[in-house]
Parts: sequence; C-alpha cells; structure tokens
Amino acid sequence: MTLVYLIAGEASGDVLGARLMAALRARCPGLRFAGVGGARMAELGFESLFPMRELALMGLLEVLPNIRRLARRMDETVADIAARKPDVIVTIDSPGFCLRVAGRVRPLGIPLVHYVAPQHWGWRPGRVKKLAARVDRVLALLPFEPPWFEAHGIGVDFVGHPVLESGVDLGDAAAFRARHGVAADERLVMVMPGSRRTEVSRLLPIFGAALRLLPPGLRAVVPLAGPVEEVVRAGVADWPLAPILLQGVAEKADAFAACEAGLIKSGTSTLEAAVAGLPHLVAYKVNPVTAAIVRRLMQVRFISITNLLAEREVVPEFVQDACTPEILAQGLRALLDGGAMPTQRAWNKVRAGGADYAGNAASQRAGFAEVLARLQPQGLRPSEAAAEAVLRVMLQQVAEER
Repeated sequence: MTLVYLIAGEASGDVLGARLMAALRARCPGLRFAGVGGARMAELGFESLFPMRELALMGLLEVLPNIRRLARRMDETVADIAARKPDVIVTIDSPGFCLRVAGRVRPLGIPLVHYVAPQHWGWRPGRVKKLAARVDRVLALLPFEPPWFEAHGIGVDFVGHPVLESGVDLGDAAAFRARHGVAADERLVMVMPGSRRTEVSRLLPIFGAALRLLPPGLRAVVPLAGPVEEVVRAGVADWPLAPILLQGVAEKADAFAACEAGLIKSGTSTLEAAVAGLPHLVAYKVNPVTAAIVRRLMQVRFISITNLLAEREVVPEFVQDACTPEILAQGLRALLDGGAMPTQRAWNKVRAGGADYAGNAASQRAGFAEVLARLQPQGLRPSEAAAEAVLRVMLQQVAEER
C-alpha cells in the first residue's frame, strides 16, 4: 500500500492536511498516511508522530528557548521517514521546520512536495535557492506565485486558496445568536489572535484592552485553535464581558455571519474574514528585535494577503507601534459605526491633527469581491487540485523507476 508522509506544523496546516487526505483518499482509497499533524487530521484516523502543538512557535527570539526540543523533534521526524520509506512526502507550510526536514531527507530520494509556497517573494528572496534544492514541486495558493517560482527553476502548481472551500461564507447569524443567548442589543466582534502560542500571548492582551475602550454591549467571539486553546482561555478570563469561545470549526461560519467587525491577526484568518464578507482590522506585533530584522528583509508593502492581492490597503494594517489598544479601538469604532478609519500609513498624520482617513466597511466588502475572484482555480476545489498535483508527482516517480 502506498504511504504518503504528511508534516503539518500549525493549525492552518492541519486543516490543509485533513482536506488533502480526504481528496487523496477519494482518488486512491488504499492510501496510508503517517507523519505529524493535528486534531483535524486525527479525525480522519491520522496518528501523529508527536503533538503538533510543539511546533506552533513564531518569531526569531521566540523559537530560541525551544531550539533543543525542536531539534529533537526534527531528528525523530527524519528517523521516522528513513524507517518508513514513504512513497511521497508532503510538507505543509511551516517552512522553518518542514524545509529543514526536507533538506535532511533529500538524500533518500523520496519525492517531496511542499504545500503552500513560502513567501520568498515577500522577504529574503535569496532563500529560494535552498528551496529548489530541497523539494521537487511547490503547491501555490496565490495566483502571482507560479511565475515567480518558475523563474527560479522550481516546478509549481497553482491550486487555489483553501479558504475558498472553508464554507465560512455560509453562516446563519440568527442561529448563532440564539444558540449562545446573545441579547438583542449586544453587538459581536470576531477576535482572532492567531494559532501560535507566542503570537497569542503577545496580541491577546492588546486586543482585550482595545475592547475595554469601546462602549458597553460589545461582546467578543474568539475561536480556539487547538495548540493555543489553554492560552486563549486564560487570556480572556478577566475580560469584563465573557467572550463566546468557539470550539472547533463547526460554528465559525455562523460566528462570522453574526459578527459586525473583526480584529484579526495577520494570516489566513484575514482571508477567511474576506470570504465571509466581514469588515476587519489587521493587527500584528512581535518582539522588537524580530520586527527590526524583518523590516530590513521585507520586499512587499503589506502583510495582509488581501492587500497584497488587491495591491492596495483594502483593510487597514496596524503593525508594531501602531498595534495599540487606543488605535485598534478607534478603528473598530469606525467599522461598527460606518465611518472611515485611518490606515497605519496615515496614522502619524491623524495623530498630529490631520484628517487622512481611508476606507470603511462598504469599501472593504467591495475589495473582498475583487480579491476573491483572483483566488479561484479552474475546475477543481483547492484540495482536489492539490491532491491531483501530489498524485502526478507520485506517478512520475513510478515512471522514472521503471
């Protein structure tokens, strides 16, 4: 029986892995799976080599205290691959861990596909040479990525963004409010601080402080990503109005429909909000030293995928010094009241008494429609397109061996 070895390092990768498993099984029911994954993959019978949450770290300085444990987990993964001799390896996002594993197992000659093209086009483009040496193929989520990687000698398939099949645009707001006993005068805000412990620990206190600056009657809805559930529960325990905590993914679509605005960490969650049509702010903050290093290496203007695809600031980004309770509260107030809000680039002028405000809830929704039209692959759902690409790599390997 053919063995597919999957490695996912965080919650979003776990979702991708589960959908890929389902799509592969639909085409080849006899496939077996092994590797590293989370709860969503476990629902399909996947047994992880070790708990995926141990890899859910972010930031240069944040990783350092855990470097020895990560090194041990990497050794275990490499040894497991060598022992099992899978027919194909699919590493899913988390390039810091996955691509290091890929480099170490490359001498084994096992076909290797990396799912989610690393954002080398955004910062440190020189890394693409290492990628080319470590993988056979890359699966790209964004339409502008294939030409860039192909120009650097890497085979790429554009498979579309998985957020398109998430169903977050099919929610029932009334059902959500009824289930959770939301009063008629309560207004809901989606708060998404991320799926890594380090970023949640840094962002959640800022998000909570921003909500405290807003008028009474505003209630947060906070999804609980598996690796950080305990951190989130502890972080919201002292919020004045107890938030609604979402367990798993079943309620997320209804929650998006019920909320009026979002306060969201940069990442895939911003695209989920765009698909759901939820106006939102993008916020992010890391260790100052990490931020200084990243600024010197960045090649793009925006951190939000929505803004990158639109090539303009559809949603305002509040990063580092602009990621403060006061600024985020003002932005949320503008979204909830239908007013315009400052972008981060305009914030210094606003703070100095200017009036350079940009965008509102209506303009965001118009931008969402434009962006999502660019993310749809032709003919297949993203997970199906990814499965087809993985199977082509496997078949090519069989043909070469013959």
